[in-house]
Amino acid sequence: MGSRRLADFALAAGLILPLGWALPAAAQVTAKSIYCCEVGGQPICGDVLPPACYGRGYRELSPQGTIRREVQAPLSADEVARREDELRRRRLADAEALKQQRIDRALLETYRSLDDLDARRGRALAELDHSIETLRQREADLIQRQRDLIRESSLSDSRQGRQDIAEDIRSLDSEIVAQRTVIDVKQREREAVRSRFEEDRRRYVELTQPSSRSATPQPMRR
Repeated sequence: MGSRRLADFALAAGLILPLGWALPAAAQVTAKSIYCCEVGGQPICGDVLPPACYGRGYRELSPQGTIRREVQAPLSADEVARREDELRRRRLADAEALKQQRIDRALLETYRSLDDLDARRGRALAELDHSIETLRQREADLIQRQRDLIRESSLSDSRQGRQDIAEDIRSLDSEIVAQRTVIDVKQREREAVRSRFEEDRRRYVELTQPSSRSATPQPMRR
């Protein structure tokens, strides 16, 4: 509120003294505060808070018209809800920032350099590739064994023999399905590992090479 409005408050409270007048020192010490608020554009003042000021922002003035303190108007229910929502968002943002700091610190402690990260990525993917290749070879062996049994069944003259072979073929069906499920799981695991190293590498570059933030990161070779 400007100086003119402050003067209005002082006038409304009967506080401005004639030029050259001053309260005695003892009176200034013991003088009560004046409480003023604005209602409909007009100042309302009193030596106690006027009822019209209840629920509004007000100012506590000295007898000389100087501001001792300002009290903001109580928040409405909507304002309280908005403030709580903002505080909640800030707490969440602070928690996320703290979490990211821990992740970044762990990342820098895990890898000595970008080459170290790439080397570990290569070893992890190579191990998974070897495992997947072994599983695929096992799948191929099962399929070949099943084909051999089908051919053997077509050449068998024994009904019992054909029945036994048919049971073996059904058993191989189940093994092949199980093998393919394991392969699928391993392939998803490989993709997860590759994505994790991709993200680790991107973040590691950001943390250790700040100038690269403005450059387009080069994708890692699969």
